[in-house]
Amino acid sequence: MAVTTSSTTRIPTRTAKRTRGPALRDDRPVLVLSELDDATADSVIMELLARDVPVVRLDPGVDFPSDTTFAARLDEAGSWAGDLATGTRRLDLTSVRAVYRRRPTPHAPSPILRPHEGEFAAREARQGFSGILANLPNCLYVNHPDANRAAAMKARQLTVAARLGFRVPATLITNDLAQARAFALKHGHVIYKPLTHVRHMTPEGPLTIWTQPVHADELDDTIAGTAHLFQCLVDKVADLRVTVVGEQVFCIRIDSDPRQLDWRYDYDRLTYTWCETPPGLAHPMVRYLEHFGLAFGCFDFGLTAEGEQVFFECNPNGQWSWLEERTGAPIAAAFADLLKGGA
Repeated sequence: MAVTTSSTTRIPTRTAKRTRGPALRDDRPVLVLSELDDATADSVIMELLARDVPVVRLDPGVDFPSDTTFAARLDEAGSWAGDLATGTRRLDLTSVRAVYRRRPTPHAPSPILRPHEGEFAAREARQGFSGILANLPNCLYVNHPDANRAAAMKARQLTVAARLGFRVPATLITNDLAQARAFALKHGHVIYKPLTHVRHMTPEGPLTIWTQPVHADELDDTIAGTAHLFQCLVDKVADLRVTVVGEQVFCIRIDSDPRQLDWRYDYDRLTYTWCETPPGLAHPMVRYLEHFGLAFGCFDFGLTAEGEQVFFECNPNGQWSWLEERTGAPIAAAFADLLKGGA
């Protein structure tokens, strides 16, 4: 496995989503929202504690309401004030400097309630409890759930990327068989990939839909059943996963042997190199994150033999911990730097 180190690219500070409130205090905690079994959140928490930053960890879908009570009052200035208490901790809602929304468990209906009552209670918890946590005063969000939802939409990602000057593959989204076949015939080499993350559990294990090549004669009437995303195949020699955290950029080159269309298909074939960010790439990534109000994002590019970077997507809550493990890139430390700075 190839591993090299590289200096970290720094980019100008962007505007991330914040809400109005009182002045900062040095003892303000970072609120981490994630499931209990989350090694990525663990690594960021350890970095924060090493900087003497207090941390409160909570999993909304699990801890509320079974182990958590809260009360939030709207003041005359339009800010929420109050507190939150678990079995072991109490949190002043106005004291939170930053929220790291990593992988919280969604609110689900309680099994002890009748189905319609449980669904109602889950919706109320989502709007009330998680609604307050998404609107804390004077707080930096990494990332805000509203920003994540907007930035996760593939059609909007590709629109923004193209307008910012990234090279984007020719793309068609359709349920029209004739249009899909015409697109495939025009471009010759075409791929299909899902518009959303797909992961289903089956008796044989998790089922995922990978990016895959398609030919015009393989397309049939099932195209009409839903929207499909087709793109011109990019002749790439490697992939770049670029993780942007606050002012810091970590560019990792991913090579596979033999070469894979979708590098996620088999991680055992991959080698990783922490490398310099290609010239001219940092600025449009900054503008991309600014457009969506994000403080963090994982960009995926295909790298051609000529050294051109082709935009594939930006995951606003992408995975990165295994890249730090493989290359030594200090991404968790970058998160701690960002969260410690707070608002």
